Amino acid sequence: MARRSRNDNDLLMEDELTAAFLGEEADLDVGVMDDDQQVDDSMPEQSADEWEEDDAVPGQLAVDVYETKEKLVVKARTAGVDRNELDVSIADNTLSIRGTLSAGEESGVENYFVQECYWGEFSRSIALPVPVKEDEIEAVLKDGVLTISFTKVKQDTVKKIQIN
Repeated sequence: MARRSRNDNDLLMEDELTAAFLGEEADLDVGVMDDDQQVDDSMPEQSADEWEEDDAVPGQLAVDVYETKEKLVVKARTAGVDRNELDVSIADNTLSIRGTLSAGEESGVENYFVQECYWGEFSRSIALPVPVKEDEIEAVLKDGVLTISFTKVKQDTVKKIQIN
């Protein structure tokens, strides 16, 4: 939801956002409209040729990370990604997942009316919250879900350190 500022139809300015989040009373009539004002929700028509693609920034992969008694588990939705297009690695207790999500061939498309799906490269690096055995990892891709299971390093009970 975008609110409008009192001066023009631009989105809230930084000071107004800060005031809104901090609950400060500002001398702004932000978001207040007279009954005779109308909001123009229409977007200017744009062809696919006019859309700029930023290939330098890969998409962010959403993950779930949880633990069981014996394992640390990372799950990610990777529907539509070929297993040969996935690169999963671990170094210094940091898991990295990279891949490419291909939209396939779409011949004959003249114009998109809605394009919300992300297609292209994605990556995610996760600092694992507990120590794991890096040589005991299982990765499974099933039904569009990548599940990576790590065996946790068993932590001994608290060890008393003698001070000299």
